[in-house]
Amino acid sequence: MDIGKIMNIKIVCVGKLKEKYFKDGIAEYLKRMDRYAKVEIVQVPDEKAPEKLSDAEMEKVKEIEGNRILSKIKDKEYVFVTAIKGCEYTSENFAQKISDVTTYGHSDITFVIGGSLGTSNAVNKRADELISFGKFTMPHQLMRLVLIEQIYRAFMINIGSPYHK
Repeated sequence: MDIGKIMNIKIVCVGKLKEKYFKDGIAEYLKRMDRYAKVEIVQVPDEKAPEKLSDAEMEKVKEIEGNRILSKIKDKEYVFVTAIKGCEYTSENFAQKISDVTTYGHSDITFVIGGSLGTSNAVNKRADELISFGKFTMPHQLMRLVLIEQIYRAFMINIGSPYHK
């Protein structure tokens, strides 16, 4: 990846980030990535829902949140959606994937982190790729920090930085 090339990365996520320690961690990685990419975090509101939902009610919540997510994605963006059933990468393979995506015409990359129920079928269909960070279920707030660190790590791998070791 040409480090002189500035790319646009957008992370679209459901819900607000509440914990200061997550905000601080994310802010640190945003600062570190500033010279490699313009990174924007776009929060869409989560849909309020009771604790116990029927399958139909869960699908309705995901659909509402999904429409909010899709409204933030442009046609030209390459979209990764986090999903437990997505493709799992090593950090090195993820770095290569980002490099390949930018090499083959996409300077705008969007990552999507759904709400507590996941993402709608429409969001998953819009994805160029579903990616997984393992079979563990993580709070979506923690997933933001994990994702942004892995994006930063990918940049460091691609420029040959010792950070990755």
